[in-house]
Amino acid sequence: MISKAVTIYDLIFSLKLLFMMTPRLSLLLFCLSLLSYSFTSNAAVILQYHHVSDSTAKSTSISPSQFKKHLNYLKENGFSVVSLSTVVDAIKSKKALPDKTVVITFDDAYLDILIEAKPLLDSFEYPFTIFINPSLVKEKSTSYLTWEELKKMSDDGVMIANHGYEHHSLVRISQGMSEKQWLNEYGESLEKSEDLIKEHTGQSWRYFAYPYGEFSPKALTWLKELGFVGFSQQSGAVGNTSNLSALSRFPASQPYDDLQTLKDKLNALPFNLQASKENSQYIYRYQQLHSISFNVVVNDFNRSQLNCYVAGIGKQQIVWQNENKFTINLDKSLPSGRVRCNCTAPSLTKPGRFYWYSHPLFILSENEELSPI
Repeated sequence: MISKAVTIYDLIFSLKLLFMMTPRLSLLLFCLSLLSYSFTSNAAVILQYHHVSDSTAKSTSISPSQFKKHLNYLKENGFSVVSLSTVVDAIKSKKALPDKTVVITFDDAYLDILIEAKPLLDSFEYPFTIFINPSLVKEKSTSYLTWEELKKMSDDGVMIANHGYEHHSLVRISQGMSEKQWLNEYGESLEKSEDLIKEHTGQSWRYFAYPYGEFSPKALTWLKELGFVGFSQQSGAVGNTSNLSALSRFPASQPYDDLQTLKDKLNALPFNLQASKENSQYIYRYQQLHSISFNVVVNDFNRSQLNCYVAGIGKQQIVWQNENKFTINLDKSLPSGRVRCNCTAPSLTKPGRFYWYSHPLFILSENEELSPI
């Protein structure tokens, strides 16, 4: 992400060069410099889908006709759809990406991805990734892709990645086990899943999409130690400062599938906010959390234009502790279940675009239990 200070420095450096060259050459190089700022970015957007179907659960589905509208919008508005590995490699190497970079992903390996989604994606020549659970593939249900179908898709350039051997949450620990024991057991099944994907498709990216988007601070460390890149389900763009153990993905199925919502997501910039030490956890008891604080790294926005919304209770009051830290004082108790705290602010250097950060919270019920899945 280019901060305001870095941008000013680079412009001053460019102006100095103008005095060292002939006017005509100076003007040409200065224009090329401006073009480079226009067409490079440290931002990319990863979209997350499940079903592409008119007959599956609406909460995880987008209709084929609406999905085609998404793809048309990407093409007509100059977005570059690239492979997931292209973005991951850029983040790892701290390299800038072309502006308007987008990645398309699917979770759960549903059969309609092959029947409905792939023909549309192929017609636009758009790459995509499927995160799969080998135990579900093994069952050869009529709702899921088979290994044979996945191999053919793999041979056709589709990326196949890991969603866990079974669709088990990382934070829903089996009774009688410690979190360490649970993660050790989960790690074994995750490696088993990766081995099966490699055996049947020839691919092994060591990319892992968290089932239900649920994770804990220990799980993030655990995944990094295993050498996997993690993908979540909270909203937000990704960039060079993004955590490779929890890369954001924008849900793009219903009820977030209308084109206006998609436009806002595609123009998002990664917001470099970090939860303060006292709010570094993600799981809270019912009515335990009354405020949450963040440290600000990026400075390319006006503090007065920062807005934060919390699912279930709406827009919240922001109190700035200093230039680099603010606190959200919650005006109501958070509902039990999966809750998102979304903060946005318009960019000063990229007019019309917003920084977007989403912080996941998992609120236990009054009985000290996670909400049913």
